[in-house]
Amino acid sequence: MSDTKSGDPEKSFSYGPGASDDVHEASSLERLSDNIPRFKFAKLWAIVEFLDKYGVEARGIERVPSDQRTQIYPLSAFWMWLAANMTIATFSLGCLGGPVFSLGFRDAALTIIFFNLLCNLPVAYFSTWGPKLGLRQLTLSKFSFGYFTSQVPIILNCIACVGWSVVNSIVGAQTLRAVSTAHQIPTAAAIVVIAIGPITISFMGYRVVHLYEQYAWIPVTIIFIIYLGQIARFIESDFRNSGAIEAGNVLSFGATIAGYAIGWVSYAADYTVRMPEDMSSVKIFFWTYLGLNVPLILVEILGAAAMSTFNQKTTWADAYAENSVGGLLGAGLAGPMGGFGSFLLVIMALSTIATNIPAMYSLALTFQNIHPYAQAIPRIFIVLIGSVVYIILAIAGASHFVEWLETMLDILAYWLAIFSAILIEEHLIFRRGKWSNYNPEDYNNWRKLPLGVASFIALSCGVAGAVLGMAQSWYIGVIGGMIGNPEFGGDIGFELAFAFSAIVYPPLRWIEKFYWGY
Repeated sequence: MSDTKSGDPEKSFSYGPGASDDVHEASSLERLSDNIPRFKFAKLWAIVEFLDKYGVEARGIERVPSDQRTQIYPLSAFWMWLAANMTIATFSLGCLGGPVFSLGFRDAALTIIFFNLLCNLPVAYFSTWGPKLGLRQLTLSKFSFGYFTSQVPIILNCIACVGWSVVNSIVGAQTLRAVSTAHQIPTAAAIVVIAIGPITISFMGYRVVHLYEQYAWIPVTIIFIIYLGQIARFIESDFRNSGAIEAGNVLSFGATIAGYAIGWVSYAADYTVRMPEDMSSVKIFFWTYLGLNVPLILVEILGAAAMSTFNQKTTWADAYAENSVGGLLGAGLAGPMGGFGSFLLVIMALSTIATNIPAMYSLALTFQNIHPYAQAIPRIFIVLIGSVVYIILAIAGASHFVEWLETMLDILAYWLAIFSAILIEEHLIFRRGKWSNYNPEDYNNWRKLPLGVASFIALSCGVAGAVLGMAQSWYIGVIGGMIGNPEFGGDIGFELAFAFSAIVYPPLRWIEKFYWGY
């Protein structure tokens, strides 16, 4: 279809007239490559074939054929990212500006706006790649990194998917615990409750993921508006510092914002692979970019605003000290609004489901890229195993939420900046921006992929740039330490990581292509 509609919101997940997921998924089982040793997991695949009849997605990273690209509305990308980011996890990120980086509300808000507008660009761009080849994001990365070097981003993304789920589950559990100060639910039980939703929906697959995200943002948005009304009179807008110290704090907080925004880069194409190949890339880019920026900017600013309410007019600092972000939300909802506020707080806690769904769904697809044997493991079982792992880690790390969040976001920013630079340069320079220069069936054939030497060296140089520019509590790089307060520095790790890898990759890739041919 050459004329693609932006569409009715009610139909944004539609698979077209007469489309049947059961038929599509059954045929996908028959089309699995003969190179995938499914016989090793015959009993598991027997279960998958049974569940496939009831709408559970059987497909893994295998290419989605053109005749099965039936998600005909680009607006579905908007709902997907709006819901995934309209959550308390996003709110908790905005809360870091004051206590961790010593920024006043105005500085924090300006930092949030600028870094989100910048770092959401590659996410929106990579979302346009899914329909062109019908391959998932980490599968696409093999055409830039090569078969062997691509194992680095694949493994890092598996870690990131689990890490996101851990952090998100902790903040959701904190919020559940804040519902009742008299009879608090145990942290472990709260984490398990939060985990049930992502397991169920990720288990079902692509169509149900999009269906859930289309509506999940609505109640959360309403509650955030109510919360803003409760805290608005207590917000204090101020600048805390100036000069070099403030610049260092802004850069460090910006690196954290960047890590959250660019964190979706490695998932982007996973959620557009069922859009038609001739769908407008401009429309996909626009709706994705808007769907990311609206919740990220507004909800993060709300979090920064909430942290500015710790003054003589409120006692919310105590609530924050006891239950972190969950306590802060509870102080503005359950405190003044009683039982109804507690009900709203429960819904807010469950909003974490919308963020963990893409993490768990993409974890399975990422893991299958490791090796044909990994691809032979049915996607649904990888979801289950990954969920058990992150539940255990979340329970173990619940008392270190802020430290985990800050460190993980910064490290994500470093490696995903390198990932983005290499993919963009490979596509625009060496593939000349033409999808005809890819053979999507070669994604598992190492002989038809780049050798990977250029990408490995570029990745290593990017890591060197990150080390030089980082400013973490556990390490301050040589260049990062020259910015702002010498004790804390200013984090420019992700900027240097991007620059170093982007400079090194093109000449090395030309040499590699000349001798290797791919």
